[in-house]
Amino acid sequence: MATKRTTLRSSAGKKLYAVRNEDGTFKDIQTYERAHRADLAKKSKPEKQADAKKAAKKAVAKKAVAKKAVAKKAVKKAVKKAVVKKAVKKAVKKAAVKKAVKKAVKKAAKKK
Repeated sequence: MATKRTTLRSSAGKKLYAVRNEDGTFKDIQTYERAHRADLAKKSKPEKQADAKKAAKKAVAKKAVAKKAVAKKAVKKAVKKAVVKKAVKKAVKKAAVKKAVKKAVKKAAKKK
């Protein structure tokens, strides 16, 4: 629970925050500047929860992007592999046809 503070002024005219004990005596006295800076630095419970949610969403989004990238890479690789396979098959077929043609030409030349 937040502690209630009383505002006072020092003899120099600076604003002070004073925290009292249950019996009414001063527990802590701080200048307004220091106390305010400390308050700003501290995050409230809802702020912490909101930050945690944001971080979780960001992590999930990063994971999804990474998965997409891996999937895209895999698809590209598969397509490339298929294209290479097709090209190799075509080249082998062409080479086989060329070899057969050469063989037939040689055979025909020998017969004559």
